[in-house]
Amino acid sequence: MKYAKLRDFLDLMAREHTPGCTVTVYHNNTKEFEYSAGVSSLETGKKMQGDEYFNIYSCSKIMTVTAAAQLLETGKYLLNDPLGEYIPEYNNMKVRQPDGTLADAKRKITVGDLFSMTAGLDYNMNSNAFQRAREITDGRMDTDVVARLIADEPLSFEPGAHWQYSLCHDVLAAFVGIVSGMKFRDYVKANILDPLDMRETVYHATPEILDRMAEQYTFVPTGQGEVIDIVEAQQFGRATDGGFRNVGKSVPHIPGPEYDSGGAGITTTVGDYAKFLAALANGGLGLTGERILSPYTVELMKTNRLGEVQLRDFNWDALMGYGYGLGVRTHIDKARSGSNANLGEFGWGGAAGATAIIDTEAKLALFFAQHTLNPREQWYQPRLRNIVYSCIN
Repeated sequence: MKYAKLRDFLDLMAREHTPGCTVTVYHNNTKEFEYSAGVSSLETGKKMQGDEYFNIYSCSKIMTVTAAAQLLETGKYLLNDPLGEYIPEYNNMKVRQPDGTLADAKRKITVGDLFSMTAGLDYNMNSNAFQRAREITDGRMDTDVVARLIADEPLSFEPGAHWQYSLCHDVLAAFVGIVSGMKFRDYVKANILDPLDMRETVYHATPEILDRMAEQYTFVPTGQGEVIDIVEAQQFGRATDGGFRNVGKSVPHIPGPEYDSGGAGITTTVGDYAKFLAALANGGLGLTGERILSPYTVELMKTNRLGEVQLRDFNWDALMGYGYGLGVRTHIDKARSGSNANLGEFGWGGAAGATAIIDTEAKLALFFAQHTLNPREQWYQPRLRNIVYSCIN
């Protein structure tokens, strides 16, 4: 069997690392493999079927940057444009200094900084900006309002100076809405989901979707503290030994019904989201025959944008040998990564274990999901990449 090693790896994951997991692989524009292992509920023992919904957290970012890149193709903006031209609140930013004082930013945040996480924003959703947004919107947390209020918070560093995982892609979602004149969720549906016939991908889960969703857990290592925060969960793994605790099906980074989170908002099935990844692997041409991006834009998306200093910031264990493009990791150094993936392989992961692997040269798209916060990415992601590349020819 061509994908026997991948099948065996999912079985191993379900035995030793997560309650259950599922994968879909497209190769040369054809769905070549799908498989599920383990259970979708530890409480009931229900087997993972493959049609479950998952919160994919930061794998949502790939769709956000694709939506924004579509508008780049229409000439709505340039990557080097100051963000303040479109959201004036970002025109006069302050930077927090090492001694805690604030100083005027020496350069403006560009739209490209949002894509590449170099704007100086952080991932603090308990800031004064979010508290004010709750009051102003009566808890609805409109994406545009929140993004404008985030501009009141001081930056962590001068724009462009460093890489820092942050709310950049939530602000980018607001930017898409402003530039397109549509709600972000509506823009994505009209320009990506509908053209690719993706009927099971949403930004706000309904009760019916929650009924079909795999139970969501967090892994609690023996003798260590529990990790639920989705940013920390995505960055750091923990020890192998431990257990799972059900944490419910909500996403804490969706703070209100009108907040379309560009960074963590999508709920979907593995088979449905794999259609989107397959389109990117095919240079932007979907399985439906509809084009969502030019192949030249996909090439730009996977081009590393980080310099030497920023690459030192981009130091997560699972991403050795990778740079960062327009919102995606991109493979730039096989010797450092130890990976058999093609240079230019790109994608991202999510806090509960969703993982995207996209390769335009091999025309390979893989989407893997589990539903476990603190998923130990540094263990399974490099192995998953090596295994799938050993299966294709």
